[in-house]
Amino acid sequence: MNREAKKNRDLTVTFTVDQTPQEAFEAITNVRGWWSGEIDGPTGELGGEFTYRYQDMHYSKQRVTELVPGKRVVWLVLDSHLAFVADKHEWNGTQVTFDIARKGDKTEVRFTHAGLAGHECFDACSTAWGSYIRGSLRKLITTGTGAPNAKETTRKQSSDSASTRARA
Repeated sequence: MNREAKKNRDLTVTFTVDQTPQEAFEAITNVRGWWSGEIDGPTGELGGEFTYRYQDMHYSKQRVTELVPGKRVVWLVLDSHLAFVADKHEWNGTQVTFDIARKGDKTEVRFTHAGLAGHECFDACSTAWGSYIRGSLRKLITTGTGAPNAKETTRKQSSDSASTRARA
């Protein structure tokens, strides 16, 4: 596949902030601070593997394959299960990259999910990524507090809380 055809298979989201490249890098590697869901494992160490799980809708396992402070973070998706598409494993083998660069007096963050386009989840996944990257991650970089979704309570926790309230 030629480079242009491959590029068309990627989702890219870019934004700029006033903070330093190192501050952006630190926020990106603090995945729990900006991405919603349950995250287990190290997200900020080279070779580290972490899992992401959001309800029964999305599971993925990533390996940190590049970690260059103030410049670049790359994850390889080792395994995935997307409940809302026919090919449940369409993220497998895709790569998520965060490139960080100083542009004048600003820092540019360029997020790329390579290989996402052409898959059934592209519309839903690109909307979600756009929200997390332009919204929650950008907010974490600029304010120190991201905006991941609130933790979900399980049905049992909800009914237990209702029972407790009813007895009170």
